[in-house]
Amino acid sequence: MKLFIIALALLCNVGTQAQTADTTDLLSAVDKKDTREYVSSAFKSTRVINAHSMEMLGKGALDFRILHRFGEVSNGVNQLFGLDQASMRMGFDYGISRNVMAGLGRSTLRKEIDVFIKARFLRQSTGPHSSPLSLLIAAGAMVSTEKSFAAVKPSFTDRSAYYIQLIAGRKFSPAFSLQFSPVFLYTNTPFNAEGDKALFAPGIGARYKISRRVAFTADYHHPVNKMDSINTSPLSVGVDIETGGHVFQLHFSNAAGMNERAYLTQTTGRFFEGDIRFGFNLSRIFQIRKGR
Repeated sequence: MKLFIIALALLCNVGTQAQTADTTDLLSAVDKKDTREYVSSAFKSTRVINAHSMEMLGKGALDFRILHRFGEVSNGVNQLFGLDQASMRMGFDYGISRNVMAGLGRSTLRKEIDVFIKARFLRQSTGPHSSPLSLLIAAGAMVSTEKSFAAVKPSFTDRSAYYIQLIAGRKFSPAFSLQFSPVFLYTNTPFNAEGDKALFAPGIGARYKISRRVAFTADYHHPVNKMDSINTSPLSVGVDIETGGHVFQLHFSNAAGMNERAYLTQTTGRFFEGDIRFGFNLSRIFQIRKGR
């Protein structure tokens, strides 16, 4: 009789534990189902190559960026395939909040200073109230500070240009991300007199991950109205290499400029006719203050 009572007690205890485990599993399943998860790392940098990407800096993060673009490879060995000719942009981008960032940069081409702000209104996510894509807006301005030899000196307004860009992107799989990034640019003084002041350029950017730290990237913009008769569409293709806190972007492009006014209005090379420039972007992120 005592053995029967002990066995019955053990069975009841096992049943209680099993019931508790089942309840825990069910609650875990419910929790997972009801948890909204944001999609991250669609791109490894806040820029695809030239254009803004759908990625944002974290709150309190400072991104120190050094960009180099050399001369055309077709210049041959006499110019060391373009390496003897170089322009650069140096900039600092900062994450103001999880969904807002801003940046400041200076380019050697036309000695331009540029500023921008980028805001995310929608972030791709899964779970309840999920979003199939991310939606952002970037806006900025550039001003040239190079010396003018004109009889009538240009004013600050004459030297300025402005842009606004819509970015709609989606990470379709762990390997592949795609975004559309049309941009509207207005320049008060076109680089050439025959050019239009206003320009609209639909754009596209893509990333394909080939390993944990390496990915192919590409971006392209097609100006609908040309600012100059010899103006061409900027196309860039490259490889992103992530090494800890650094992201190296090695690329080939037909654009010499590295801000929106420069690469949209001063690209004259034809990519598929050999007018290609080698370049690289170096990004180093520092966490200035902790976000939540």
